[in-house]
Amino acid sequence: MKNFSQWNRQKQEIHESDGTVFFHEREIWFAKLGVNVGYEQDGNGKGFLRPVLIIKKFSNNVFWGLPLTKTKKSGKYYFEFEFIKNIKSYAILSQMKLFDVKRLQYLAGHINKEDYAKVKKSLKQFIE
Repeated sequence: MKNFSQWNRQKQEIHESDGTVFFHEREIWFAKLGVNVGYEQDGNGKGFLRPVLIIKKFSNNVFWGLPLTKTKKSGKYYFEFEFIKNIKSYAILSQMKLFDVKRLQYLAGHINKEDYAKVKKSLKQFIE
């Protein structure tokens, strides 16, 4: 069962924080995704955290991001890559969304330039 009550308390704390974090495209951050409705990707653990790939920075406050998973996925809705040696990650293309910088907790790594270009190309094909 999803714990919406605990997430709502944390969401209020996130909203009230100053959110001063410097971030860039191609970075992978652990972000507080929370508890979401239905099949939307949730965060995990006590902090409701999940890694997110920063796709497009719009300002110092918001960006488009892709939630990641280590669960093996295939098909046009996923992009496989490694940002940690010998550990596969899968970007969930169908769950790209706008994030506020206040959700970002800590930097986990970077996607290389070649894979970043490929994931952007996959996104373009996906939305057409």
